Amino acid sequence: MFWTRELIARNAPVRRRAAPPPGEPPHLGRGVAAYLGLAIGDALGATVEFMTPNEIRQRHGVHDQITGGGWLRLKAGRVTDDTTMSLALGDAILATGGVEATAAARAFDDWMRAKPVDIGNTVRRNLVAFRQTGNPQAPASEHDAGNGAAMRVLPVALACYGQPEKTCIFANRAQAHVTHHNVLSDAACETLIFMVQDLLAGRDPIDVERRRAEKLASQHPVFAYDKKRCENPSGYVVDTLKAVLQSFFATESFEDCLVDVVNRGGDADTTGAIAGMLAGARYGLEGIPRRWLAALEDSTRQACERQAKNLLLQAGMQPQASPTPA
Repeated sequence: MFWTRELIARNAPVRRRAAPPPGEPPHLGRGVAAYLGLAIGDALGATVEFMTPNEIRQRHGVHDQITGGGWLRLKAGRVTDDTTMSLALGDAILATGGVEATAAARAFDDWMRAKPVDIGNTVRRNLVAFRQTGNPQAPASEHDAGNGAAMRVLPVALACYGQPEKTCIFANRAQAHVTHHNVLSDAACETLIFMVQDLLAGRDPIDVERRRAEKLASQHPVFAYDKKRCENPSGYVVDTLKAVLQSFFATESFEDCLVDVVNRGGDADTTGAIAGMLAGARYGLEGIPRRWLAALEDSTRQACERQAKNLLLQAGMQPQASPTPA
């Protein structure tokens, strides 16, 4: 059931955030939770990727455990390209001190050469073109509106935390246009970046919805998510964002958000990863179910924790922008 924002506001229970460790900025823990949420949503959703909601119900009832399997036959706790491509981008950002197109393209190319467990067709095609031309910017294309750039925006959101919006937009397009040079992809990526940053800063989710999600739907009506429930979402970035935004704004816990979105089926590893990123930033480490965190592969968990902290620490060394008016 999709709730309206007003119903959520009236019925939401009061939730207290655990206090951060002494001396640690609150946004640091939320950033770590966002990265772990990305990986957990990826691992949870991979099991039911490309299944319909009815197929999920018949096979799993309600899918709420990280069990592996799925069409990729993953071991429990393994992640897909959503997480590994994000980590590749984050490593490039840390190595260069910022988001740079050629460095991102080389990182993605190295990632592809390492034979990832999965890779999208648009990503593959444009990385092959980069190998041939050395140009880190794919040509603009109305056909490249997949979710492959949106799934990997978290390192940009963390690396640009506290920076002007124009800086974030420039940084996002430097990495996104390596594989997805498309207006709808850009709009989705930038909305997600600003949502993550708002949530890291402790903004109220209702305010975030008004400032970011509703603005996206106003500027690009194709993203309107307040109508029919989006089930079996495809890899089209519009479908992805509709499903994610519905789940994120209609639930009141990390677990409920991820269970709702992955049980819609379709491109469930990516909707799970993006919803997990947002939910982690919203609910923090204390909101993540212990069973899911324990199920995540240790090397992935450690890489996410380490990279989140380093990206935010790097961001903290940059001159900070004045707060954006609400």
